[in-house]
Amino acid sequence: MTDAQHLLDTYISEQGAAERMIPAVGALYRDSGVIVTVFGRKLMNGSTVDILKAHRLARFVVDDVVTVAETTPVLDALLELRPGSSRIDIGKLAHEARRGGVLQDPARLNEFLKKQLHDVPAGTSVLDEPRDVVLYGFGRIGRILARLLIERTTSNNPLRLRAIVVRGGRDGDLEKRASLLRRDSVHGSFNGSITVDTENNAIIANGNLIKVIYADQPEDIDYTAHGIDNALVVDNTGIFKDEQALRRHLVPPGASKVLLTAPAGDLKNIVYGVNDNMIGEDDVLCAASCTTNAITPVLKVINDRFGIVRGHVETVHSYTNDQNLIDNFHKADRRGRSAPLNMVLTSTGAAKAVAKALPELAGKLTGNAIRVPTPNVSMAVCNLTLEQPTNREALNDHVRDVSYHSALRQQIAFSTSTEVVSTDFVGTPEPGIFDSVATIVDGNSAVLYIWYDNEFGYSTQVLRCMQKMVGLHIVNVPA
Repeated sequence: MTDAQHLLDTYISEQGAAERMIPAVGALYRDSGVIVTVFGRKLMNGSTVDILKAHRLARFVVDDVVTVAETTPVLDALLELRPGSSRIDIGKLAHEARRGGVLQDPARLNEFLKKQLHDVPAGTSVLDEPRDVVLYGFGRIGRILARLLIERTTSNNPLRLRAIVVRGGRDGDLEKRASLLRRDSVHGSFNGSITVDTENNAIIANGNLIKVIYADQPEDIDYTAHGIDNALVVDNTGIFKDEQALRRHLVPPGASKVLLTAPAGDLKNIVYGVNDNMIGEDDVLCAASCTTNAITPVLKVINDRFGIVRGHVETVHSYTNDQNLIDNFHKADRRGRSAPLNMVLTSTGAAKAVAKALPELAGKLTGNAIRVPTPNVSMAVCNLTLEQPTNREALNDHVRDVSYHSALRQQIAFSTSTEVVSTDFVGTPEPGIFDSVATIVDGNSAVLYIWYDNEFGYSTQVLRCMQKMVGLHIVNVPA
């Protein structure tokens, strides 16, 4: 057999094994609330190619290859064990099982997995009943959050999108809202079916009946009149920027908590993975900004290991909806100039906001921003002075290790490609992607480059804050 034929036969075999995984992954999520991953990449609603690509990540995480043939027995065993709601990495489990010599022994593999699943709660959800969610505002972040919530809908899903609140109500408004959810110029088509229910003034997405409520201010709404109670309201408008204003969302009957998807000066600014331990019984919180969520985990990693004396963060940020398409009046400096035609120098509070999640960096960082003519995916350039001198290899190795083997693995992705550009990171679930190829280190001086999908990556962080606010804690296996 030629090498070419052997390679093709191997791929076809792996492809068949990956195809057989899809119904098993679906059954575990649908029936037991188990999110199956391979080296951090979620397989839920994934294609055969997605599964194969996830397995190839093994070469960055462990010292050798983990194949679909090795993860299949782990997946089969999980189907028999039926663990409760959790996030289980079958790639890492297969690697550990192989090292322990139990992968090919079904009985010993079952015992190994039972020990790994020791902390997983019984049942399909750690919540007694589903929790209602209302999206107040339906712009870029609102629609991505809607997609994330709908994608996770099962009979056991504890977070249910029940309504969106928008201004308007003109003829055709409902159809236009549904169309914007169905099609997106950056993130592609919605994965599923969307219909409009004009009688109930609702959008039906993958079986989810989502009421569209028209209101000019929060006090005008009675959520209970729509069958909504004890709801978590997620404010995506950016209009209400302090605690007093955000508490207006708690006036309507049926609302119990509020999460702001923007920074706020007088609230806890949560960067999930860094200071989410601050989420308690608070009924008003904010999820900071996309930039703060992108840079804070990396800065924490660097500060914990090398110490940061001072630094400057320059954000190269995609233009946003608050800029003008063509030159026109704008109350902010420079933002009135055409966004698709110019680089626009502006300000950002992200560097100072880092201190709200990492108080040890208070007063050590400055920041500025340049808006550029791209619709999504931004970059933060962090120019740091370190307490401990190091070199490029040591710094990169440390970030790489943390990104795959620590509690921050869902917050930091690690890139090793010399060819990637901004569009390659559209849809990346981690809020920050560390570009190891671009790292510059000279003794105590380091320049780090962090990509981030300022829409999708940030929305995944918002979703994690939502889950913790309602008491939903998803156990990771292996820990």
